[in-house]
Amino acid sequence: MDSVQEMKGASIVVDTCAGIQPGEDVLVVSDWEVADVAERVAAAANERDANVTMTMMDPREYDGNEPEPSVAAAMLEADVIITPVHRSITHSSATAEAKEAGARVISMVKFTDEQLVHGGLYADYEGMRPHCEEMAKKFGEADEARITSPQGTDVTVGLEGRDGNAHPGIAHESGEFTALVHIEANISPVEGTTNGTVVFDGAIPNLDIGVLETPVTMEIEDGAVTSVDGGKEADRIANVWAEHDDPAVYNIAQLAVGMNPECPEFNGWFSNDHGRYGNVHFGIGTSSNLGGTTRAPVHFDAMMAEPTLELDGEVVLEDGEFTFF
Repeated sequence: MDSVQEMKGASIVVDTCAGIQPGEDVLVVSDWEVADVAERVAAAANERDANVTMTMMDPREYDGNEPEPSVAAAMLEADVIITPVHRSITHSSATAEAKEAGARVISMVKFTDEQLVHGGLYADYEGMRPHCEEMAKKFGEADEARITSPQGTDVTVGLEGRDGNAHPGIAHESGEFTALVHIEANISPVEGTTNGTVVFDGAIPNLDIGVLETPVTMEIEDGAVTSVDGGKEADRIANVWAEHDDPAVYNIAQLAVGMNPECPEFNGWFSNDHGRYGNVHFGIGTSSNLGGTTRAPVHFDAMMAEPTLELDGEVVLEDGEFTFF
């Protein structure tokens, strides 16, 4: 892999996405699986005359688990936190508390050297930002969403009183969060309001599933998954849920759309599949970092490839294509 090009990608992370300034306290949180990428990002931040610290921990067991207590303590002291990790800590209490303390957080889950060289990282973040923010605004203004798909999805989601969140790949202000390379707008549904059938036919980046070979069908009643079917991928989900004696793992926590034009297809890269242009996905588990009230021991996202999304009857995404820009 071309180290010069890898450093170019790391420079996009620290300049365009994080906006790191000289003298800022930058904490790079990583684990042994993603150490190479973490070192590139830390080196790029150091070149900007930031005060850079890098922590290494064992990968978490599941996405949404807490980092080590010593790492969580360090996060409270940082101006900027960048997290190249194998398992996401985005939905952890540690991340929420660090944001509340004023840190801006840039998540980089399962990032590889290859992703520093090409793909979604090279998107026009500034160009997409207004569209991402408009989508978040539409989410926040709506009382109800309906998602349908040719594969059989038909589900309604209550949104009244909830704010939309824009994650345009840029976090320059205190307390902001973004995930690379998603370019995503999302919202946390009102607890107990999601009902219907969802057929996930795109990808489940978490739980080591990736691009779906077999569609996964979930029945949802009163905001919680009541059944999951669809081959080995569905079995994997059911087994993870069974390990946790906690009803929160079934909570419909997030409704989101991917908006990165440089991610045209599902390819098995964690961040690419979140940002895959025109996908709708549900997050299942923790919602408290998104504007909801539920905290679960595990959180994962599942994607639809050809969705139609209506907000209060207005079609904003039709068969995977946005209608408002």
